[in-house]
Amino acid sequence: MTPPVACLGTDAPSVIGRFFGVFGYSKEALTLVWSTDKRLTLLLAGLTVFAGVVPGAIAYTGKLVVDAVVLAVETDLPSDRWMVLKWIGVEALLIVFMAAVQRTLMVAESLLRALLGQRVNVMILEKAQTLELSHFEDSEFYDKMTRARREASARPLSLVTRTFGLVQNGITLLTYGWLLIQFSWLAVAGLLVAALPAFFVETYFSGAAFRLFRWQVPETRVRNYLEWLLAREDYVKEVKLFGTGELFLSRYRAIFEKLYAEDKALTLQRGVWGFLLGALSSIAFYGAYGWIGWSAAMGWITLGGMTMYLLIFKQGQSSIAASLTAIGKMYEDNLYLSNLYEFLEEEINTQDGTEVTGPIPGDGVRFENVSFTYPGQTTPALDRISLHLRPGQKLALVGENGSGKTTLIKLLTRLYLPSGGRVTLDGRDLNQWQLEVLRDRIGVIFQDFVRYQLEVGENIGVGDVANVDARDQQQTAAEKGMAHPFISEMADGYDTQLGRWFKDGRELSGGQWQKIALSRAFMRKRADILVLDEPTSAMDAEAESRIFDHFHEVTQQQMAILISHRFSTVRMADEIVVLAKGKIIERGSHEALMQENGHYAHLFAIQAKGYQ
Repeated sequence: MTPPVACLGTDAPSVIGRFFGVFGYSKEALTLVWSTDKRLTLLLAGLTVFAGVVPGAIAYTGKLVVDAVVLAVETDLPSDRWMVLKWIGVEALLIVFMAAVQRTLMVAESLLRALLGQRVNVMILEKAQTLELSHFEDSEFYDKMTRARREASARPLSLVTRTFGLVQNGITLLTYGWLLIQFSWLAVAGLLVAALPAFFVETYFSGAAFRLFRWQVPETRVRNYLEWLLAREDYVKEVKLFGTGELFLSRYRAIFEKLYAEDKALTLQRGVWGFLLGALSSIAFYGAYGWIGWSAAMGWITLGGMTMYLLIFKQGQSSIAASLTAIGKMYEDNLYLSNLYEFLEEEINTQDGTEVTGPIPGDGVRFENVSFTYPGQTTPALDRISLHLRPGQKLALVGENGSGKTTLIKLLTRLYLPSGGRVTLDGRDLNQWQLEVLRDRIGVIFQDFVRYQLEVGENIGVGDVANVDARDQQQTAAEKGMAHPFISEMADGYDTQLGRWFKDGRELSGGQWQKIALSRAFMRKRADILVLDEPTSAMDAEAESRIFDHFHEVTQQQMAILISHRFSTVRMADEIVVLAKGKIIERGSHEALMQENGHYAHLFAIQAKGYQ
């Protein structure tokens, strides 16, 4: 496929249609800027009016200065000479006033830009909080979010300032037009016509640049990912060890060369067409220059009139060009805003229930003939799974990678909805529970848990956001997660900064990080379901044994689901469920499964042999 860079005129009708249709986002941008800061928006609007009127007044005052000079030379009267100084003083005051207006506009725009950038970024992040896990795992939707985030914080203000600039130039042109039409209406017509070709070129290429931007988003994300691989501490050890640095860097360069070639082609086309059609403006100006100069030489206008008409024709030409360019850029801003609002207006079918209790308290968790297939896949990750976990019961899930263990946990925590069947808690379908209430009852540590670059206490406290800073609760959770002993040995204790991203940060071992994550799962006092997905993979066998003996002791009244590849740890479970290709193939206690001498017994024997 070829990127959308074409010669001028190949799709002019569609360009015009898109041009007028896409301006629908201007209203949203104006509303957004107004709601961000009303006073700054009003200040911008008021100053825009002044900035539009003053240039015409300056041009007319310049005429009066020149005419006063000519009159003073002819009459040689002191009063006429003083009149020259008077009009020069008036022009100086207008220039100072104009400078003050422009500087105030810059300050107001700068302040509003900062506020609006924060506002838009927060809107995007708030929208991200409403998304389901499946959205983040969908590459096409991820591209949509990436497009929304790029330049989204700058485009709304850009659109509004260009709108105000258009109003300013419009007011200026009205005053110029009123003055210039006294010389000739043909001059006004020529001023307008000469600027139109360059405007259409800029508008066309603004659309082409936007389409190219959308086209390049997936490759840009790959390039950003390669940059992460080469520059992040998480990956640098393996990159250096395997010597993959040059491989990734060569791919990084190759993507840049491809994107640069596409950008270069568009830039060259834009530059050539812009120069050729922009030259018409210069021809029009010098044609008017000659006409006005000839009129002055013939005595049809005064010397001051000639000075004024030349000034307003040149500045009027600049104002028209600026106005048309602003419209073209507004079109471009609207295109980028369409990305933002396409993302913000994405319908999210979050089925948050209303129930906070179940009809059968103490019934525990049931999976009733549950199936689930990932979007875009044909083979189910879970196929008609049924099991029952009662209060206080410990369930272990065993199986090869890809057998469906973690998917089952994601269904329990409502990160996914079943494709078939249902999951219940206390006799009520999970879809009917309030998400906040449901998730308050579940403490989870995933295999790929987050290593927050926060203080120790906060790292644990985020397990219960409502009590994130509750030190006593943090300490209790750390004791249950067996993290308290090594935390207490740190100089700053629970105030120790973890990770290497920030100053004075301390890095932990893999096993210590897992204990921090395990403590995080214990933060929720109301949690009666604990889920541990490979929670001790970074620990040695002895430490793991101590962890699970302790875990069994502190969770006597809680339901627990344990996923582990170490069969020595799953023996503590009341029931072991063996999964293969999304189906339950065996279930029972350790002793019962060993007596069956089936798949579980075979895997246990293989693992046990490795310790002999």
